[in-house]
Amino acid sequence: MAFLLSKIQPPLCRSIIKSTQVLLQTRQCITQSNEDKDAIFSSILESLNKGLNWDSLTKKFSSVKLTNPIIQQVLLQLKEPINAKQALKFFHWSAQHMHFQHGISNYCITVHILVKARLFKDAKALLESVLVYKKSINDVPYDMFNNVLDSLLDSYEVADSIPIVFDLFVQTCGKLRMIDNVVDGCRILDENGFGLSVISYNTLLHVMQKSEKKTFLVWSLYEHMIEKRIYPNEVTYSILISALGKEGRLKRFLDLVDRMHGKKCSSPGVVVNTCLVFGMIDEGKIGDGMNLLKRMLQKNMIPDTISFSLGIMGKVRTGDLDAAWEVYEEMHKRGFEGNSFLSTLFIGAYCKERKIEEAIVLMQEMDDLGMKPYDETFNHLIEGCSRTGYLEESLKFCQRMINMGLLPSCLAFNNMIGMLCSNGEAKQADEMLTVLLEKGFVPDENTYSYLANGYMKLGNVAGILKLYYEMEYKSLSPSSSFLSSLIICLYQHGRVREADKYLFMLKARSLTLGLHSYETLFASHLEKGDKTRAQPFYEEMVRNGLKTG
Repeated sequence: MAFLLSKIQPPLCRSIIKSTQVLLQTRQCITQSNEDKDAIFSSILESLNKGLNWDSLTKKFSSVKLTNPIIQQVLLQLKEPINAKQALKFFHWSAQHMHFQHGISNYCITVHILVKARLFKDAKALLESVLVYKKSINDVPYDMFNNVLDSLLDSYEVADSIPIVFDLFVQTCGKLRMIDNVVDGCRILDENGFGLSVISYNTLLHVMQKSEKKTFLVWSLYEHMIEKRIYPNEVTYSILISALGKEGRLKRFLDLVDRMHGKKCSSPGVVVNTCLVFGMIDEGKIGDGMNLLKRMLQKNMIPDTISFSLGIMGKVRTGDLDAAWEVYEEMHKRGFEGNSFLSTLFIGAYCKERKIEEAIVLMQEMDDLGMKPYDETFNHLIEGCSRTGYLEESLKFCQRMINMGLLPSCLAFNNMIGMLCSNGEAKQADEMLTVLLEKGFVPDENTYSYLANGYMKLGNVAGILKLYYEMEYKSLSPSSSFLSSLIICLYQHGRVREADKYLFMLKARSLTLGLHSYETLFASHLEKGDKTRAQPFYEEMVRNGLKTG
């Protein structure tokens, strides 16, 4: 070494020697530091083993600066159940008397130790403390749920813990209403081989159901339960039935189950499970819904009649009617009868494909078999017949629906009156609306726009104004289409001042006329030889990009 240094220029030589000395000193400090830590750790452990009380321990180590590694070493030396209470006391002593601020990892290690010793009350108290003690860092929201969960997973093996620690964790989160990330948290636990108990799931479901804004999470969590073969009990079903009631969907699914089953079925489990699978299929998660349905069948959680109905629904929603009919035939071979739900499904599918005659035949078969059609059955037929020109049949189905005490959907009714108004039957459409209003029907802006357009074609300005005042009474805001019909009709009747008033109203609401309306108004003024009034409409068409100049 000396020989090599002698060959190097003096300044460089001094630099290397200095660097070498600093490196040696650093290593010596690190070694000394580790030795000090080991000495402190050994001394604390020895004092605890000798039964030194906490006041004496405070005096003995008053000049010592505790560090995270030392704290964790001591805690892990006390991880056996027989030492768990000592570990908890040490945790609190280091915080209260040594003024050490514990991080999440220390809390989690201590929780593991307490849970393994079955000191659940103490473990829950510590979990509550760590979950709420740090709301934010530098005013940025701090995700305590995921941070504590990650730390519990990281320290699980070194603390030689047991799986119930995660049940206590999610139950504590439920108690604290920390449910935003809980479904993802359950998935993370499952991926790591830690399945929760049905009690933990029920705790979370209960909190979600009680929450004003988080009820929707109930069904995601229940879906996850079934996926992971955590099967519900009576408490689970009771919570989910309450959730359906809170969402205003309970009656709908009670009726749906009765239609599928062909008779009354008051089983909470059947209603809940039907709701889950139906919802998944309805949202387009057909494959997931079918997989969940299979698991439910394996555990007799859903009757065959309903499973067939849901299976056929899945096929219909994928657009494969041939496959749906094959399943329907298989259902018959196994001794199960059809039901009004399935007939309605096929009627809806035929109407969507504009095969109205086939849909009407199915409706006749329902009548022949004594099946009772319901609102959705009629809505499909009213809408389908209207769109394909079967206006007379659409009116008959609507009248039959009203006679049964049912009301059409706004969409179905609007389709029908839109066709009536196009055929010059605005008055008949308006009269039918009057009948429905008396029975509780709630129209929308489109309903009135169709009627206004129909009256405009008839030149009936009084009819449109009547509709306008009716909308005002119902606090409905007239659409651009409605106001356009009114403005055109007023201009055509020479009521220019009134027309200008509604035109100003339309523009004040940032609404615009369509190309057809502009062209109609422009042509109307030209026909009357009023080029002065026609010109602004033409300029607006160009300005709005509806026509090139």
